[in-house]
Amino acid sequence: MTQPDSANKNVTVVGLGLIGGSIGLKLRELGWNVNAVDEDAAVQAHAVELGAADQVGFNPDSSIVFIATPVGSIPKAALDALENSNAVVTDVGSTKATIASEVSHSRFVGGHPMAGSELDGLVGARKDMFDGALWILTPDSATSEECYSFVRELVILLGADCVTLTPSAHDEIVAQVSHVPHLAAASLMNSAADSADDSGVMLRLAAGGFRDMTRISAGRSVIWPDICFANSKAIAEGIDGLIDTLTNVKKWVVESDRKNLLAHLDSARQARLNLPVGFGPDSELSEIELPVLNQPGEIAAITALAAKLDVNIIDLEISHSAASTRGVMILLVETESTDTFIPALIELGYQPRTRPLDVVED
Repeated sequence: MTQPDSANKNVTVVGLGLIGGSIGLKLRELGWNVNAVDEDAAVQAHAVELGAADQVGFNPDSSIVFIATPVGSIPKAALDALENSNAVVTDVGSTKATIASEVSHSRFVGGHPMAGSELDGLVGARKDMFDGALWILTPDSATSEECYSFVRELVILLGADCVTLTPSAHDEIVAQVSHVPHLAAASLMNSAADSADDSGVMLRLAAGGFRDMTRISAGRSVIWPDICFANSKAIAEGIDGLIDTLTNVKKWVVESDRKNLLAHLDSARQARLNLPVGFGPDSELSEIELPVLNQPGEIAAITALAAKLDVNIIDLEISHSAASTRGVMILLVETESTDTFIPALIELGYQPRTRPLDVVED
C-alpha cells in the first residue's frame, strides 16, 4: 500500500455543502491546495468564489479525499476516489456501519464530524466550523494504521477533538444523541403547527424552551431520509424507548402521580447537568503504552474494546518500524477508566503499561 504523504498538501473535497465547504475553507487557510467536486457546476464555481476551493475537478495527486456527499451516495464516491487515486479517503457521513460494509479498504477511514448549522449548503460554511467539535473516526479491520493516523492528525489540525469508535457503536450512539432527537424535534414542531389556530397565536407565543427544543428541526431536510434508512434499526429502537418513556410520563400526568413524575424530572435534570463539557486537567489522564502487532485490524480491535467498556480514547499515537512485526500504540485515557480497560486488554493478550500524566507547573 502507498504510504500517506504528509508533505503533499493537495486535497480534493467531493460534495460542497455545509461540511465540505467548511473543510475547504479551513484547509485553504492552513495552506493546502483544495480541489472541489460537486454535481452542480454552479456550486463548484461558487466554492472558488467564496475561497473554499482553489480550482474545480478531482485531483488524482491528492494526498487525501474528503467525501462530503449525502450518506446514500458516499460508498460509490469513496470507491471511485480509491480507484482513481492513491489518496487516503475519508467521509463525513452521520451513519457508518452501512458505509463500512460497502467500502472496506486499507486507505479508507470512516469519519463523522459532530458539527452543523441551521443554514443550508455552502452559504453556511465557516472555517471555524470544527473548532472544539467532536470528530468521530471509525476504522475497521481493513484500515491501515498509517492512514488512520494521517486522517486523525488532519482532523485535529482542522480544530476538532478526535474520538474513535467502531462503525456499529457509532451508529447506536448517534441514533440516541442525534438522529432520534432530530426526529423528535421535527415531530414536536409539526404537532405544534398542526394544533395552532388560524391566527397562529400558539406559534407566536412559542418562545425560549420551545425554540431551543425544536431548533434542530430547522436543519436541511433533504439529507435526513438517507440517514434514517441507513440507521433504521438503531433509530427504531431509540424511538421505541422514547415512546415507552412518554407513555409512562402520560400515565403519571393523568393520574397526578407526583412522586414518579418528580423523580423523572429530577433524574433528567441531574443527567443534563452532568453532561460533559470537556476533558479534565492532565492530572486526571493516564498514558497507556501498548505493544501491538504490525497488522491490519489492531486499531479496530482496541477501539472496539474501548467503546464496549465506555472508555474514551482522548489521544492515540502509533510508533513502529517498517522492518518489524511489532510496534507500540500510545493511548491517552481518563485515569478512572484504566481500572476496567487495563484488565480487559490483558485478558485479550496485550501487555499494557500505564502511568498517570503529571501536571507541569509554569
